[in-house]
Amino acid sequence: MNHSEIAKTLRSRRESLNLRQEDLAEMSGVATKTIHSVEAGSSNPSLETLLRLADILGLEIVVQVKKIN
Repeated sequence: MNHSEIAKTLRSRRESLNLRQEDLAEMSGVATKTIHSVEAGSSNPSLETLLRLADILGLEIVVQVKKIN
């Protein structure tokens, strides 16, 4: 999943829960500015930030490790 897909998924889920970016910021402890940047696809959030947002939004992050031969 690339930045654009992550951004779309987070924004779509937040909107489906009728949350504003400010609400999500307050609930997750992530700055509103950071949430805006993540949803715009213009930042490279840490895994911790993504986990905080996903937790509040009821999403799960799955990491796959690809084996290179």
